[in-house]
Order: sequence, then structure tokens, then C-alpha cells
Amino acid sequence: MFETHLDATYAWLGLAVVSVATAGVAATLPASPPPDAAGVAHTIETVAGGEYPATAEHGIAADRIRLTPRSVSLGGDGGDARAPLHAPRVTPVPPVDRSGGGDRLRRVLDGVPPDAAFDDPDALAAAAERARSADSGWRPAPERLTVRRVHYGGVHVTLVG
Repeated sequence: MFETHLDATYAWLGLAVVSVATAGVAATLPASPPPDAAGVAHTIETVAGGEYPATAEHGIAADRIRLTPRSVSLGGDGGDARAPLHAPRVTPVPPVDRSGGGDRLRRVLDGVPPDAAFDDPDALAAAAERARSADSGWRPAPERLTVRRVHYGGVHVTLVG
């Protein structure tokens, strides 16, 4: 009457192992999805691919950002996400002057006409080229990313920052 059923013991041990394994897998899953790098890339390419000067903003729910002329990467609690950029002349504008002329590019991105910030279109083109070739590492992400396509003479540049 008080005998142990061997099958019941193995069933309980198996159930305990599966429960612990399931809890371990659930604990390693991220609490939130990765940031929306594809949405940011779409906003950049929409403005950059246009024929006319334009400005757009995109809200960012990420902790860090990495902008290059060919990609945008976002990182947060849910992991990292990267999206390629196919538009020409995408110019990342750093929050501080690291590229020489970055302060003037930042002013243009913030709404100042390019002819008020630069002496001539060649100066704008040179500053944009320096910004595109500058090392672009991870930095803290702003709450909103601004994208502005400007024309100055024959120079067409899309500033992102």
C-alpha cells in the first residue's frame, strides 16, 4: 500500500527540470524590443531622396546611437538594431565639433540658412565631407533626431543629428 511508483518519481523530476529550464530561458529574454533603426533610416532616406530642401524629425527610444553615411545603429535595453542607408550625401552631424566646421553644420541643421553659416557652397561641401569622413562611434541618443536637406549653390547635403 505504501510503495513508491517509479514512474511517478521520474515524471515529477522531469517536470521540475523542465520548469527550471523554462524559467531560465524566460529570464534571459529582453524586457523590451530592440529600437526601431529601420524607422529612423526610412525618415532619413525620405528626406535625403527628395528633390527639394526639407526637414523632418524622428523620435528615438534608444540609449545610444551610431550614425555613419551608410547606416544608422540604435542600442537600448532590448538590444542593438542597425539599418542601412542608401541615400547619397547623408552627413552625420556630431553634437560637438569633432570634424572641423561641425558647429556651423549644427547651426544649419538647427535651421540657420546655409548661406548665413558658410561663406560659399564650397565651404559647406568641405565641412560636410569632413563630417562624413570623421570617426563615428557610439554616443548617447537624443530624444529626437533631426534630418535636414539643404541646397546651397550646386551643393546638396542631407544633415542628420
